[in-house]
Amino acid sequence: MLRSTARFIAVAAIGALPILGGANHASAQSYPIDCAILLCLSGGWPASAPCARARAEFIRRITPWPVEPPLQIWRCPMGASFHPKGYGDHSGRIYDILFDAAPLPQSLAVGRRRTGTEPTPTVLSLKPDRDAKLPKGLPLHLVQDRADIDISGPEFNFVRSIRVYDVRYARQHESGRDGDCSRTATVRLGTYGVQGDFAWTTSSLADLPDAHVGLERWGEHCPGIFHRSVFVDWRDYEGNYGYEQVNY
Repeated sequence: MLRSTARFIAVAAIGALPILGGANHASAQSYPIDCAILLCLSGGWPASAPCARARAEFIRRITPWPVEPPLQIWRCPMGASFHPKGYGDHSGRIYDILFDAAPLPQSLAVGRRRTGTEPTPTVLSLKPDRDAKLPKGLPLHLVQDRADIDISGPEFNFVRSIRVYDVRYARQHESGRDGDCSRTATVRLGTYGVQGDFAWTTSSLADLPDAHVGLERWGEHCPGIFHRSVFVDWRDYEGNYGYEQVNY
């Protein structure tokens, strides 16, 4: 019986990544970085060279400007490890993508076809490296803004736990002859949907997590404050809390 996705993701992230090297070095250099972010994030960023690179890219994306989704799951072709016959289980898909001996294609070009009058996405045109391989008979489809497999189950809650707070502007200062306190702020919140789709909404300073620093004196009389930052937090597969803040 195949192992469950939930158990497999956690074990793979914690156990497999730290030992990459030697025979697996070539494979480690060929996987899409978002697959590594997905796997490393789920396991709480275990210590390894691949996870160090993945975390660096995760943080780089929230370093302005512009602020990008830190995990772009639509760039990780998880469907690449579908079994042609279909077993009704997602087991091992992420692991297969990262650690299969055959490296994944490095370049993907979108093909489109027309159905009626509207163009619709169709099978990707693959431009692989010289030795790249994919399972025979595999139709790899493009998904522009979400995961290419169903990730609605609880084993992928760690993806939906990611929140990005973009404090674009927060200023507090005295103004006018009477010393009135002027406060202005613009905050956006980026969140992930059921299938890993990312969206921005309007937020406020009151919504910032307790771990955020730099605005502790906001609303306290009227000390002068000028603050801009991007704060991202998440929970890994086991529910452990993590965060990063970039001030600018």
